[in-house]
Amino acid sequence: MSKYKSFAAIIPAAALVGWLGYTFWQAYQPQPERLQGQIEAQQYNISSKVPGRVDQVLVKKGESVERGQLIFTLLSPEIDAKLEQARAGQEAAGAMAEQAEKGARSQEIAAAYDQWQKAKAASSLMEKTYKRVDNLYRDGVLAEQKRDEAYTQWQAARYTERAAFQMAEMAKEGARVETKRAAVEQARMAAGAVAEVEAYAADTRVESWHRGEVSQILLRSGELAPQGFPVVSIVDMDDAWAVFNVREDRLKAYREGQTFQAVIPALSEDSHEFMVSHVSVMGDFATWRATDTAKGFDMRTFEVEARPVQPIEGLRVGMSILVEQE
Repeated sequence: MSKYKSFAAIIPAAALVGWLGYTFWQAYQPQPERLQGQIEAQQYNISSKVPGRVDQVLVKKGESVERGQLIFTLLSPEIDAKLEQARAGQEAAGAMAEQAEKGARSQEIAAAYDQWQKAKAASSLMEKTYKRVDNLYRDGVLAEQKRDEAYTQWQAARYTERAAFQMAEMAKEGARVETKRAAVEQARMAAGAVAEVEAYAADTRVESWHRGEVSQILLRSGELAPQGFPVVSIVDMDDAWAVFNVREDRLKAYREGQTFQAVIPALSEDSHEFMVSHVSVMGDFATWRATDTAKGFDMRTFEVEARPVQPIEGLRVGMSILVEQE
């Protein structure tokens, strides 16, 4: 009986010793390190190329938007006025080009022809007058000065006739090729000015270039929006990634293309698979650890980005992500 009592006393003592031994062994085992990062996602700011007053913001915070969806509109009377000016200039340039192409009107050609006939008659008269004065000069009736004056008036009338004839020919032929081409180019330039202002006017209706979720609305209806100032910001959670600062002695486990398991406490205790997509080419010299006497050098950190292998439902920007390192 005493033998059984001795065994009964030894068994609890042995169990206690074994438990204490295992506890001490566990205490001296190297503990896994926990690496903590956070979730980030691609963010886009939606703004306008032109300044104006916000007319309507057509989305709400937290709303999902698609590419090409109208986000907000602007009021800009200045652009409307410039568009009217540009269109008027285009009409004027087009009329000038049409006039250059068609040439002078029939009435203008007839008027130029009549001016030539008038100058021609005057020249004929001055020729006859000079001949009469020249005969009188030869007969000794008039002085040489009178003959010279008549000759000069005749020559002037001849030049006037030639000028009138050239003007009539110009009216008949129409504008020169260079003039027509210049008028056409002026019309094209005016059309380009209209297209430019129309592009600015179209930019008062701003659409999203990306799909995502509205994260911020920075300006409301009635507020002035400067050129390029973001009115709405969206976040694309389909383009999300995790960011870690990894100590350099652990960096070999996070090369591009490598995968690892991580836990997102805000979602569940289940692990998710991530793949390293980028490792910073420069170390962060602001975050470091003092010299490790065992290793003999200061520890720098490098930023590592990793993307989920499979989409994770409920993922949000700023969530913590944990990785157990052996």
